[in-house]
Amino acid sequence: MSQDKPARWMRINVPSGLVSAATHFVAILVLACITISQEHPLVRQIFHAQQIQDLEVIDEILDELLPQLEPTDAPSMTLTSLSSNAAEELPSLDASAFGEVDEAMQDIVPDAIDFSNEVAPLGDLYKKAGTPDGSTGLGERGKLAGIINGERANSPSDSAVANALKWLAAHQNADGSWSFDHRLGPCQGRCGNPGDLVDCKTGATALGLLPFLGAGQTHKEGRYQKNVAAGLYFLISQMKVQQQGGLQTGDLAQAGGSMYSHGLSAIALCEAYGMTQDRGLMQPAQLALNHIVYAQDPVGGGWRYQPRTAGDTSVVGWQLMALKSGHMAYLNVPPATVNGASKFLDSVQSESGAKYGYTGPGSGSGTTAVGLLCRMYLGWKKDHPGIERGVEFLTKTGPSPSNLYYDYYATQVQLHYGGENWTKWNQEMDNLLVAAQDTAAHQKGSWMMKGDHGSTHGGRLYCTSMATLILEARFRISPIYKAEAAEDDFPVK
Repeated sequence: MSQDKPARWMRINVPSGLVSAATHFVAILVLACITISQEHPLVRQIFHAQQIQDLEVIDEILDELLPQLEPTDAPSMTLTSLSSNAAEELPSLDASAFGEVDEAMQDIVPDAIDFSNEVAPLGDLYKKAGTPDGSTGLGERGKLAGIINGERANSPSDSAVANALKWLAAHQNADGSWSFDHRLGPCQGRCGNPGDLVDCKTGATALGLLPFLGAGQTHKEGRYQKNVAAGLYFLISQMKVQQQGGLQTGDLAQAGGSMYSHGLSAIALCEAYGMTQDRGLMQPAQLALNHIVYAQDPVGGGWRYQPRTAGDTSVVGWQLMALKSGHMAYLNVPPATVNGASKFLDSVQSESGAKYGYTGPGSGSGTTAVGLLCRMYLGWKKDHPGIERGVEFLTKTGPSPSNLYYDYYATQVQLHYGGENWTKWNQEMDNLLVAAQDTAAHQKGSWMMKGDHGSTHGGRLYCTSMATLILEARFRISPIYKAEAAEDDFPVK
């Protein structure tokens, strides 16, 4: 029996109090990507300090401790500078950590959970992810591996995903990051429509990573494993580890992105950990979740741009997805945080939960899609009147040719609801995105949906990431409303 199997058995069968205690003990022993001795002086330096914001200190700690890693534990995170042509030269990582890497690499961000008021079924989200044949991850992500590896695509939307990943990889920066102003890296201005959030690299990097993870590509395997490893390294290197509200937290928010960038980054770290069970990612993922717990509005239960302020539905959606992904990876998500999210949704719903507003009761299409998806996560059943009427509203509204944010959330709602609604929605969404994908020159594989509310700030990178995640939905996500989703209970009281 492998070391991971006993650990998983303990998570399922040992009382939650003991698991929590063990988790917190292990957390003391883990620094960023490395499991090491509690007595190491640098561990005391970072974990016992009241606030660590000096990245040079963290870099010094990583430089000293990285040589202790075994190749099977985690990839070496020692990066070398890339030339300006990053599409042909990738971050130099320890190849022994990955095995053979396809030379064609130069062609080169949890989702369904029932957080009910009493129990939230754990489901089988991570049972089949992380391997090319889908035998061990999230949803059925492994089915995309063959397409990405150059095999024949099953549909135009599959080809669109493969081309999108090539574009995303070709626009990764030398330090492993992505930028909303994609011209600042290897693109060198060959693609138009940059975003203006140039200081929000964690948010951009998370959006760069999530489509790869959605296609079953991890830092452990896949054609793009070096790209994923470099992106994860960048996120971890940007984490501000500090004590907040009695918690050890890891803040990934940056200028312009605020809690949006943190939520996206937390999703990427939790998905990468959940797909690989790489213990080197456990502590960064948990620290990111801890920051979400700390940042929740203690009065209304929501989240907004800055920690502990009155929430809005848009920011809440990303934080709840991160908590979902973390829970599915067996990380710690406090019941009180989940219940607080329900309280916030109650404050912005209208028509008995069929529609949702931004900071108060309303009926916008985008906020309604976010609210309905959150309600599904939180345990509302398929036959709940609010779910039924909300899905009917989204179906009548249909996919939008210029609002990828709405499309992203509405697609997930329709997928979970299933049936004829999903079949029709999926075909319309696929047709819309395949037709809109750029096919010209260096922009091939990307999207730019003018009129999208996020396109000004996020630019072509934002549009490409969101469109790809939408096309990957049927592979990325295990539907909530299926028999297997209620096998394990997650207490929220």
